[in-house]
Amino acid sequence: MSGRTLRIDFVSDVVCPWCLIGLANLERALAYLGDEVPVDLVFHPLQLNPGLPPEGELAADNIARKYGITPDQARSRGGGVRAAADAAGVSMAGRPDRLYDTFDAHRLLHWAGREGRQLALKHALLRAYFEHGRVISDHQVLADAAADAGLDRDTALQILARGDFAAEVADDEIEWRSEGIASVPTMVIDREFVINGAQEPDRLERALRKLAAR
Repeated sequence: MSGRTLRIDFVSDVVCPWCLIGLANLERALAYLGDEVPVDLVFHPLQLNPGLPPEGELAADNIARKYGITPDQARSRGGGVRAAADAAGVSMAGRPDRLYDTFDAHRLLHWAGREGRQLALKHALLRAYFEHGRVISDHQVLADAAADAGLDRDTALQILARGDFAAEVADDEIEWRSEGIASVPTMVIDREFVINGAQEPDRLERALRKLAAR
């Protein structure tokens, strides 16, 4: 076993397919490492589409607007993501055609971190959106995800209604953007080494092993 614990800050968004894939690949790499390299995994927000209206926005329209292409061209870009998801062993079977504001989801993730259930809630939110196609900005949907993660549903609803942890989430995102993080997923190891994108599990395993042996 390694003599120290690696801290992995995982900067991501809930509606990002590459974040779903990147987390699955990271978890596979960690499974390869087993007890050899202890890891402290912490999730942080970086919203892809802050301020979307409650009904969200069609994903094709969003991509077309961002990259200056047509919606039809945007729809044709999904093959690589689907192939990577299949390789990572994750399902996007229910992925909706709409993107939603994720600020409230990140507020619950902040709370879940305090309760020791952050990874479980991250999985529950990703399942809700990518497998079940649920509206991830809806408070009832978020409370269901909290319950799925072993958190108290009524407490989750109270947190959402009161606006708890809004300042903490905003400050967290500002901090990471100030560090130059502009894309997701991004993994920062021990606040020093940056790994961008959804890297393959074997590559992540090698990198983490080397960093732990420093």
